[in-house]
Amino acid sequence: MAKIRVGFGYDVHRLVEDRELWLGGIRLEYEKGLLGHSDADVLIHAICDALLGAANMRDIGYHFPDTAGEFENIDSKILLKKTVQLIATKGYRVGNVDATVCAERPKLNPHIPLMKQTLAAVMGVDEDDVSIKATTTEKLGFTGRQEGISAYVTVLIEQK
Repeated sequence: MAKIRVGFGYDVHRLVEDRELWLGGIRLEYEKGLLGHSDADVLIHAICDALLGAANMRDIGYHFPDTAGEFENIDSKILLKKTVQLIATKGYRVGNVDATVCAERPKLNPHIPLMKQTLAAVMGVDEDDVSIKATTTEKLGFTGRQEGISAYVTVLIEQK
């Protein structure tokens, strides 16, 4: 029987003017974008943290520090690909991903199929192994005030 492990990831970034909005590996048309050292793709960052945590390999900031110039404005899909390669060094592969993105706006449901397709391709898994859900916080908290977007992710990894 193959060894399996689970991991949990969470990330949040602030919404600001004059930034592109990248979420789930795709660019969304919106008047604000997420602030961060990289492209600030909150969903991918939470996936990376969940994968690294499941493999007991610390977190995204440890492997891809925001003090390193090489990661400035980097496409987070590159970080996800590198994360999948990192967990492979310990003999693991992605089993499945279950994600929830919290945002009042923009409405995410129309974009979920392309996000799933994009993330599955980067991680080398079937689209059926990537679940993405969108929710609001009913106008409560920083998300409700449209100050930021957060993502919660659970993953299962398995030995190759």
